[in-house]
Amino acid sequence: MSEITNIAENENVSSSKNPWYSAGAVMLTIFMVVLDSSIANVALPHIAGSFSATRDESTWVLTSYLVANGVIIPSTAWFSTLLGRKNFLLLSTFLFTIASALCGCATSMTMLIIARVIQGVGGGAIMPISQAVMMEEFPPEERGVAMSVFGFGVIFAPIIGPTLGGWITDTYSWHWIFLINVPIGFISLWLIQKYIFDPPYAKKGKVKSVDYMGFILLTVWLFVLQIILDNGQKSDWFGSSWVRWSATVVGITFIAFIVRELIIKEPIVDLKVFKDKNFAIGTVLHFVIGAVLYSTLAILPLFLQQLMGYTATLSGLAISPRGFGSLAGLVICAYLANRVDQRWVIAAGLLILAFSNILFGTLNLQIAMGNIILPNIICGAAFSIVMIPLMTIAFVTLKNNQMTNATGVFNLAKSVGGAIGTSAVSTMVSRMSQVHQTHLIRNLTYSHTGFTEKLGAIQAGIASLSGNGLAAAKANVVVYNQLIQQSTLLAYMDCFKIYAILLVALTPLIFLFQKVKYKKNKKKDSDVKPVYNK
Repeated sequence: MSEITNIAENENVSSSKNPWYSAGAVMLTIFMVVLDSSIANVALPHIAGSFSATRDESTWVLTSYLVANGVIIPSTAWFSTLLGRKNFLLLSTFLFTIASALCGCATSMTMLIIARVIQGVGGGAIMPISQAVMMEEFPPEERGVAMSVFGFGVIFAPIIGPTLGGWITDTYSWHWIFLINVPIGFISLWLIQKYIFDPPYAKKGKVKSVDYMGFILLTVWLFVLQIILDNGQKSDWFGSSWVRWSATVVGITFIAFIVRELIIKEPIVDLKVFKDKNFAIGTVLHFVIGAVLYSTLAILPLFLQQLMGYTATLSGLAISPRGFGSLAGLVICAYLANRVDQRWVIAAGLLILAFSNILFGTLNLQIAMGNIILPNIICGAAFSIVMIPLMTIAFVTLKNNQMTNATGVFNLAKSVGGAIGTSAVSTMVSRMSQVHQTHLIRNLTYSHTGFTEKLGAIQAGIASLSGNGLAAAKANVVVYNQLIQQSTLLAYMDCFKIYAILLVALTPLIFLFQKVKYKKNKKKDSDVKPVYNK
């Protein structure tokens, strides 16, 4: 297995005397954007009620943001060249802030969706640019610590988002989940202007041609994919003709986008970055981790509210300890950053994450809140232990002038993975609950002694309270409701177990990464030249 020795580090041009000033400037912006990606979920019923919209219509509040976000993320490098990276970051933060104010002041669903599109356009570039800045400001041997700090916003914000959003919505109004971004956004603009500076390769440059066709193809396949993911389950997926046609459009435009971006001289997304082995493997893993992260965050509140009878706020509180686990994982990653082979850290994190999913897969309807808290803490720690070294090792073999483009592609993989994972887990719960219901109902026959005894006890209890008239019918309804609960519970448990198996199966892939060793060079302003040891 080959090793990479990183001989030098001062390719980066420091934007300030202390790189932590730049880190603080981008971290506040990152926290605001990532928090907003999850805080709106719990408020959808309130938003729909305000505008007399259906629940399906209200989901466009989420999908419109994701589509706009997904289009901009991989295009970040191209727009950074066109405008200058700092200018593009300032413009993106300003758009996100103004759009947040428009969302909070929306008087119709149409106005809210348009504002969310603008917000998605603004928020899309902030993550990859901020990650590129963090990677450049710190030398490779310190990037593990820097990525641990970066991970605080990326991992912790989505965890507290549902709880904070539920509290704000219940206590004040859903409008405030958007309006709180306004003061944070203007503070971020001031910090970026003061502490972020473009290195020579990130300054405004000449763009000889505009890749309009690439941009259109990217927009089309992401937009149509999102429509399929949102509505496919209701239409029986490929059993519906419109899903088949839409999937064909996605396939054709996706392939056309890949081919065009590989042959054009100035692509809007430079896919040649996948020639780097570490980055290619890291992007695949990031896709899967994004699917697991977003889907587990989606089904846990549903499990707690639908089956356990928790309120939205209470379910958020049960999940929030995952944040403390994430913080513990960040500390562990910072400590191990330069002491242990990062591949072993990622592998350990994946196995711990699989273990937490096994714990979730053993829950039942008689659990206490503590049975939810412990797996969440373990899960949060595992996500940090996986994500921080993964971000470090995936980018360490790239040159700094590739960072902005690479981070855009990297984060697009997580967004698409999250969208597919969330849709897939929703489908799995629906389909598997039907399968379990079919199997369980075989025991609900009058020839089964246990069933007849249970049914008789329930019927007697109901008769003692409301008389014999409808006691038999009501007893059957009670038993059927229990059947639905148990079959749905088994479906949720199956999903967690499937994730556990998937994570264990992916673990050997970690050791395809090339091992990286850091060696400082006293020379300054030299390029990073990886040397492959025989």
